[in-house]
Amino acid sequence: MRKKRIVLPTDFSKNAWNAIAYALTIFKDVPCDFFVLNSYQVGASGLSTKMAGANDTRLYNLIKEQSKRDLQIELEKIKSFDVNPEHTFKTRSIMDTLVNAIGKTVYKEEIDYIIMGTKGASGLKEVFMGSNTYKVIKEIDFCPVVAVPDDYKQDGKLDAMLLATGYEHLFENYELKPLLNLVKHFNTKLWIAHVGSLDALTSEQKASKKTLERRLESINYEFVVVEKEISVNHTIQQLIDEDRDIDMVIMINQDHSFFERLTREPVIKKVTFNSKVPFLVIHLFE
Repeated sequence: MRKKRIVLPTDFSKNAWNAIAYALTIFKDVPCDFFVLNSYQVGASGLSTKMAGANDTRLYNLIKEQSKRDLQIELEKIKSFDVNPEHTFKTRSIMDTLVNAIGKTVYKEEIDYIIMGTKGASGLKEVFMGSNTYKVIKEIDFCPVVAVPDDYKQDGKLDAMLLATGYEHLFENYELKPLLNLVKHFNTKLWIAHVGSLDALTSEQKASKKTLERRLESINYEFVVVEKEISVNHTIQQLIDEDRDIDMVIMINQDHSFFERLTREPVIKKVTFNSKVPFLVIHLFE
């Protein structure tokens, strides 16, 4: 069986480490290749004077060395935390924006999941994760992303997951695979939430719900209908608070989704910033 291949972006902050620890714990008994990735950029490269060029080269070398050193330290930390002999770790130090660095790695290494924190270092370093995580979700639309809230403590179990959907799409098996792999591996209960009234479903939405039921035959799932509260994001957070042991929220990202038409709210963005539990975004191949 092919090993899972997972990218772990880091800016060496506490929150980035929390997401790495989450990934190692969740996949603790799954054979995996992990790519620990740090991206960096060098300042005023727009200045074309020779002086700036020389300074940039020196600065570039300093930053590059620092990135490699910090990745080595991170690797030591990972190896003292993770004892599975079927886990391999490779470091990637890349001069580029975070989104480009992850995108290239995903593409080149045939990555299955990107797992990253939702907040990061602030102060001297730019506020790295929050807005970056959302950028990654938005722009790298060819790989599932798991966003881990910065203070989330994982116990290595996935008792239940919540898939929030507007039934606006006939799901293909390969689109649901990142979700089904997790559900089957952890023997997870899957809750499927439609926010709003089921009576108002169009015939397309009904067909989509039927397809979904067929695709999920082999797992333990249940539909839950929720009356929309103030907003979809608020309603999803409320479902988590009601505590059906929900350890992860899953949403399917597509342009002009049902949620956005329904509410004019950028649901995925809001859930990325507000979710109290890890949030898996799966993209559609349209």
